[in-house]
Amino acid sequence: MASDAENFWETKRLAELNEEEWELICDHCGRCCLHKIKNEESGEVFFTCIACKLYDLENGGCRDYEHRKQIVPECVVLSAKRVAELDSLPMTCAYRLLHERKPLPPWHPLVSGSKKSVMEAGISIDLFAISETAIDLDRLDEFVLDRKL
Repeated sequence: MASDAENFWETKRLAELNEEEWELICDHCGRCCLHKIKNEESGEVFFTCIACKLYDLENGGCRDYEHRKQIVPECVVLSAKRVAELDSLPMTCAYRLLHERKPLPPWHPLVSGSKKSVMEAGISIDLFAISETAIDLDRLDEFVLDRKL
């Protein structure tokens, strides 16, 4: 691990993380890369099985992470402040969990020591997602997941 402190995620607040530590917090599940629909009346957020066009369904992760905001303007770039404000982060999101002062799950790579553990635990969207390039986004409501993420 490249961080100065072992288990840094247990001792530091999100705002205290350096850039390298911040990136290590992400488990690369891709759930934040799914299109969401928000019910304007209730405020409830529904996840779909439709992934951003930049998400690589075969290998996981963003195809152009460095330029994602320029290519996909609606892409949410996380910061410690944004984590506190967003209601659309998945319940399993490591940033959300740490913000709420909850432990990382056993399948998180920082805990398990393996990047494969996210897939093995069934957390990765690679198991069920469809690229937005394969559908008409006007039909997004037809792809709402019947489970909470």
